[in-house]
Amino acid sequence: MSTEILKTSTKTETRNRQRAAESVVNIGLFFNSILAFVKIFAGILGHSQGLLADGINSVSDVIYFVVVKIFVQLSGKPADSEHPYGHHQLESIAALVVGAFVITTGAAIFWDSVNFAFDLFVGTAPQRTVRMFALVVALATIISKIFLMVHANRISQATKNLAISALARDHRNDIFASTGAATGILLSILGMTWVDPVAGAVVALIVAKTGMDILREASSDLMDNVPSKEIADRIHELLYDMDQIESIEGIHAHRFGPYLVVNLTICIDGDLSVKDGDKIADTVESTLISGLEMLRKVYVHYHPAHIKKTKIDL
Repeated sequence: MSTEILKTSTKTETRNRQRAAESVVNIGLFFNSILAFVKIFAGILGHSQGLLADGINSVSDVIYFVVVKIFVQLSGKPADSEHPYGHHQLESIAALVVGAFVITTGAAIFWDSVNFAFDLFVGTAPQRTVRMFALVVALATIISKIFLMVHANRISQATKNLAISALARDHRNDIFASTGAATGILLSILGMTWVDPVAGAVVALIVAKTGMDILREASSDLMDNVPSKEIADRIHELLYDMDQIESIEGIHAHRFGPYLVVNLTICIDGDLSVKDGDKIADTVESTLISGLEMLRKVYVHYHPAHIKKTKIDL
């Protein structure tokens, strides 16, 4: 009976997590579609290179939000014979897509800003006065992006969804980009026209760096990285009082979306029966699952202590 209750609870948790993630994507897609149109329109009519570049950034946001929406929906599919742990790793793939788009957008904005700054320097750029409504649009963008970032951050912390975490950081990037655009617009209105493209170039570098961070984190999950020291220490702590375990020979963990799967090798008394060894393994599994949040499966291998290999330093 308790097993059925646990399965029902897990399914409910997964559905709630899926709905929360999809709400972040849908809200972000809606706002970015509006902002992309408004910023490009205002950038052209308001003669602001920085706001126009920010609008192009929002267009790329719309594109990869559509991609992430597809991946997030697919990640909610239940486990099957080919994917026994479910499809949660599609969240990491979605994060890779976000990271790639962020880097590409940063590079494009940087190149465009540098070109415009050079044209200003040599005197070939058209001399146009930036209009005040461009500044209003940039400030409105900052306010809306703060709301989107806070919302996405809250959901990513609750669900441990890597794709939503990447989107939250992209919203943060957009705040930097729009702040740079607003600063450039304000100073351009005051007569310092060169600040607009320079601010865009600086922001582009920040955007590209965040894209690299997203790629590194997502690829690390897909490469089945070893557990963090904190997880390894927690496993040692949970099993410390089990006298039947002579030593822990190895710990390997990998993520499936927000969940962890652990492969654990322990050394026990070689004179114990297979039945006793199996009982110890079951105790280890239940102890770790109850003691480690987001741990869904533990594979326990046990060896006789007298043939154990050198203990692995973690």
